Amino acid sequence: MSRKPWWAGGVRFECQETGRCCVSRGSYGFVYLTLEDRRRLARHFGITTLQFTRKHCLKTDGHFHLRDFTAACPFLEGKRCGVYEARPAQCRTWPFWEVNVESPQAWKRAARGCPGMNRGRHFTAARIESLRDATQWPEEPPTSGE
Repeated sequence: MSRKPWWAGGVRFECQETGRCCVSRGSYGFVYLTLEDRRRLARHFGITTLQFTRKHCLKTDGHFHLRDFTAACPFLEGKRCGVYEARPAQCRTWPFWEVNVESPQAWKRAARGCPGMNRGRHFTAARIESLRDATQWPEEPPTSGE
């Protein structure tokens, strides 16, 4: 018998555009980039994928991620994302990451740093699950005002 997740009734989230999720993200680890993420970001900057990768990425354990990410995302401009329309899939699915939805305590812990959690739009269990499990760039991310 499978047990329903704690978020089976859904949760609320609405981005408050504070930039907090982009600052000190080192505590979350890397911002991983798929090939499509790197292509999209390269197009955004008007350079080739290889140029973007060489300038902005490192590879750890076979996975590309942004480099120079100890204090804040290198694309953060004030409190706003400077590459918002081209941002990586990982950023587009915040806060519905496995680490945040694994328990009510994990969600509360993440919400201490994100004022948009537990307010705003209601996300259904199906939508949470699709964002949590996304491996590609979701067309309607939580932060899009869908």
